[in-house]
Order: sequence, then C-alpha cells, then structure tokens
Amino acid sequence: MRKLCDIDDIDPGNGHECAVEGPDGVRHLVLIRHGDDVRAWVNVCPHMGRSLSWAPGEFLFDGEGRLVCPHHGALFETSAGECVEGPCRGASLTPVHIEVRGREVYAAA
Repeated sequence: MRKLCDIDDIDPGNGHECAVEGPDGVRHLVLIRHGDDVRAWVNVCPHMGRSLSWAPGEFLFDGEGRLVCPHHGALFETSAGECVEGPCRGASLTPVHIEVRGREVYAAA
C-alpha cells in the first residue's frame, strides 16, 4: 500500500491529481471526493488517450458536477466514471482500486 494523499487534500469541487508508481511506470490519477467517499481513475480520457486535466492538477467540472475532458468536451459522471455525453459516450474511465483508512487515501496493492 502506498499513501496517495489525505482525504482533506481532495477538494470536493475540483478533484485531486496524484501519481503512483506501477509495474508499467508512473500512472497519473484523478481522485474525486463526495463527502468521505473517494473514487480514483487513471487520468486519461478514453476518447483519444489525453489527460483529463486542463493544467497540472486542475480539472474542469460542469454545473452538474460531471468531469469535463478539456480537449473534446466529453462529460464523465463521477460516481462510476462513465462518459454520458461527448465523443466517447458509453465508454468509461479506467478505475483504480484505492482504500480510505481513517482520513488517508492509499493505492491498493
């Protein structure tokens, strides 16, 4: 287990970006928080494989709280990571298994 961040590092309205070392190298992740529930995905849009951040550690959300791909406008529902609008509609972000222990978020082994 590797600590990614504290739960309070994840702004509920803006998400949080972090990196984790894996067997294939470093993977950048986007963490989204709803209360004390945290979800994590690989920070890559399934449409063209580009980052979901518009600037390092910065993400866009629409008025309904959906994650917006800054490159082609795909909208991702943040509880399951499914694209609900845009060029990759029906595709999903790649989930990353994490564990929240107390107020700390860990990448699962």
